[in-house]
This record gives sequence, C-alpha cells and structure tokens, in this order.
Amino acid sequence: MAGPVKTEAIVLRSLRYGEADRILHLYTPMRGRVGAIAKGVRRTKSRFGGRLEPFFHLNLILHEGRSDLLTVTSVETVAPHARLRVDGPALDAAARACDAVSRLFETTEPHPAVFALLANELGLLDRDPAAHATHANQLAFRLKLLLAAGLAPQLAACASCGEPDHLVAFSGREGGVVCGGCEAQGFPLEAGAHAFMRTAIGTPLAQVPRVEARLLAQVERAIGETVEHHGAGRLRAAWPG
Repeated sequence: MAGPVKTEAIVLRSLRYGEADRILHLYTPMRGRVGAIAKGVRRTKSRFGGRLEPFFHLNLILHEGRSDLLTVTSVETVAPHARLRVDGPALDAAARACDAVSRLFETTEPHPAVFALLANELGLLDRDPAAHATHANQLAFRLKLLLAAGLAPQLAACASCGEPDHLVAFSGREGGVVCGGCEAQGFPLEAGAHAFMRTAIGTPLAQVPRVEARLLAQVERAIGETVEHHGAGRLRAAWPG
C-alpha cells in the first residue's frame, strides 16, 4: 500500500544517479534490504546534507509508491560513524561488513537481529578501530551472520557421522567439522581454528580473541565453503591481502 514508511536504516551503498539524485541500498530491521532514491540530495542546498552516505545509521521516512524504489522524504541521524570515513582500516572493515550483509540478506525478509548485529559492528569500528578493525573481528561477524541466516556450520560434532571427538577437518558439503574417519571429505582444520569458530559464535564482537593468521585463513575458507554450499553466492574476502 502506498504511503509513508517510518524505519531505522543503515546505508549499505550510496550511488550517484542523474544530475543530483542518489540511489541508496539500505538495510532495515523490519523490511530487510530495500532500495530508495534521494532526490536532489547532491545539490548544495539539499535538506538532507551529507547524511545519506555509507555507514550512517538513520531514522527515515520513506514514501512507498508504485516504483520498486522508495523515496526518501525525511532523515534524522542516529549515528554518523564519522571515523569510518577517515580511518583506512575501519573504512575497509565497515565496507566488507556491509557487503557481507548485502550478499547474504538481499531480500526484504525482516531480520531484526541482523540489523542489530550490523549496527553493533559499525559502532565498534567507529569507537575503536585499532581494536576491532581486524581479520578476526570480520570473521566473527560473518559467523554470526551465518547463524542469523540459519546457515551456521555444525561445530559440536562430526557433521557426517556424529562423532563428538577427533574433529580434524571441515567440509562445506557436509555442513561443518568432520572427524578423522570422515576427513577425506574436507580440508584440515586445526584445533585452534575450530576453537575460534566456536568461541566467535557465542562471544560478543567486542570480546573476539585474536589468533594466528594461519588459523584465520582456515576459518575464512570454512565460512566461504559453507556459504557456497548453501547457494548463497560468494563473499568478498574478509580482509585485504
């Protein structure tokens, strides 16, 4: 039904359109990912100012008409996350986090927990980039996204036979860690990488432990194989390099 829509939103992407407009990719608590147009926003005297840039957390009023794009009619800033636009590692981490949400949750299905998770992640990156703009943080964020999407890998026992011990490999096809008897179906996963995955899913993002790069590479491969196995596409690398 056409009319005004009031919602919180995080700007995932902001693209120039025409002479003065912007097309926005937004993530909202109750409408999932939506597209919107901000008309005249690039004009000097626009009432929206620079508040429709990536990573802004906003209260919006959108007009829903016949177009697939909603129209921005009112903007109020909840959190500008200004540091994310001046700190290189924080900017990169925020962009990768938004990209992961955009790829895994590309529909209008509501996921309030995902919105809260992204808002928390951007807040942490803005407050203390040195502590949170890390590979470990990005992987923990993605593991929590998989949990929210119902795609979290099996980590408590062998995903193939149910064996609770001797878990030495990971198989995206089987859906999680596998034991020594089933390891031919996966790639080697060290105990430290397995422990990180279990800890990251159940620990607040602010408390994610740092581990060796070698182990993080195994975790990233496990996340990538899980996403691809479930047909959710491919995620951009969680960290540069």
